[in-house]
Parts: sequence; structure tokens; C-alpha cells
Amino acid sequence: MNPKSNIKHFGIWGNTDKEKFWNLLNPILEWSKKKSLVPYLTTRIADNLPNEFSFSPKIIKTADDFDKLDFLIALGGDGTILSAARAVGSRKTPIVGIHLGELGFLAEVTVDDMFKRLNQINEGDFSVNHRMVIKATLSRNGEQKTFFALNDFVVDRGKSQRIINLELYAGNSFISSYKSDGLIISTPTGSTAYSLSAGGPILVPGLSAITVTPLSPHTLSLRPIVLSDTEVLEIKSADKGDIAFAVDGQVIDYFKDDTRVFIEKAPYTIEMISFKDSNYFKTLNLKMGWGRRG
Repeated sequence: MNPKSNIKHFGIWGNTDKEKFWNLLNPILEWSKKKSLVPYLTTRIADNLPNEFSFSPKIIKTADDFDKLDFLIALGGDGTILSAARAVGSRKTPIVGIHLGELGFLAEVTVDDMFKRLNQINEGDFSVNHRMVIKATLSRNGEQKTFFALNDFVVDRGKSQRIINLELYAGNSFISSYKSDGLIISTPTGSTAYSLSAGGPILVPGLSAITVTPLSPHTLSLRPIVLSDTEVLEIKSADKGDIAFAVDGQVIDYFKDDTRVFIEKAPYTIEMISFKDSNYFKTLNLKMGWGRRG
């Protein structure tokens, strides 16, 4: 059960490019009015409200406004939930995903049972899963860039068509050289995303581990590896050109061969709302076809 059973404020984060989002916004706000809850909208939603909109909700103006919320509704696909998680960061605001897209593996709630689940949240009838986050630090010439990912970091060849040469270390221990299209470094949450499509293993979300999956390695011997979340990984490039660096498939940066790239467990988790009748393996079967024949 959620320790915060006295729900008063919640936020709405959504994919405003989807018509289905706008069809659901008004009913959710009507629901909040009946439950005497105070809704907050993102500035992106507020800026695109139709002229005939009758509500005057509060606005999430800064990241610190997430601290005012008892939970956050993310309406969209997995990308919407990932962007919401990045915005919430270390603030511990629980996120419930309502899936509007085709797959929506991260979203536990469908549109059909949305109000049933929202009522459960309002009554405190839910649990919170703590999802591991990974942190990447790119260091070059005394300057640092820091990124956080709920799903994965991907190091790849970017716009180039060449195979790239990477070296992977765990602390002071050399793991392997990789001549490949790149590497996927994923959390258990991200193990069912890009890493899975590249042949990586499925890790249940409660595990604390980091998976490294090579992309099209130029050898038959290199396979994905699962490492302890206590390891600090370092990736080195042996190539002179720019190497692409992607965060949850949404933020892109580049680094050169003189950049030190460190990846480790982040000091915080993302809180995802779940329910007692939810089943991770059932979700794998329904959405991924896991365990099916033919």
C-alpha cells in the first residue's frame, strides 16, 4: 500500500500529439473535481488547451512543482513515461502510466480500466515499485556532462556506416573489446526495450543489475553480460571520429576518443505505481508474446 493514502494533488503529463490524449483530458479533470482533487498540468498541455476548455487547473511551472504532487499520470506510450521519469528525476513522485499507443510496455493501465485504477489510487489501494536508474558521466578536458536513464544508454556509430571499436571496463578490470555497431547499457526496466531486440536477456524490474548488450558484434563469441549494480563501468573509444550517445532513445549527445565515459547506478529510483492484481509475466505474455508458440 502507498504510505501516502491521503491523496490531494496530482499531475497530468501527456503526449499532446495524440488525439486520444485530448479526448481523455476533460473526463480526468471531471473525475478529479468529483473526488475533490487538485490537478496540475504541464506547461505544454496548458499552452495547447482548446479555447472552449472550461477548467482552470494549476500549472507545473518548474521541476520543483513535482514535489507538490501525490502522483503523476503519464498518458501516452513508453516514450511519454520515460520523458515523465526524466522530468521527475529524484523527487520521488509516483508515476502511473496510462497507455495510449500500440505497445506501452511500461504502462500498467489501459484506457478501459483507467478510472477503476484512478479510484484505487485515490483510495490508497496501490503499491509503488522502485525502478533502478543509471547515471552516465561524460568527462573531457575538465568538463563533465551527466545524464540519467530509466531504460538505457546506447553508444553507437551514429551517422557513420563504419564499425566502431570500444573497450569496456568494470572498475580497473578489463571486460572486453567490441568491434560492433555499438553497446546498449540497460537497467532491468530497459531489458525489455532495445536491449531485448538486440538479443539481451529479460531482467525482472526488481533486480539491481546492469546489462551490457553488443549491437551486431563482428564476432560470434561476444554475448550480452549482466553485471552487479555496484560496478562502475567505463567505455573507451579507440576511434577518432564522433561516437553517438543516446539516453532512453530521446536525448542525443556525441563524444570523441579522448572522452571518459562512466556508467553506474544512480543515487535515486523512479517510483512506478502498481496494483496487487498486476502480473509482470502476464504482461510479458500479452504484450511481447513471451512463451508463445507459433
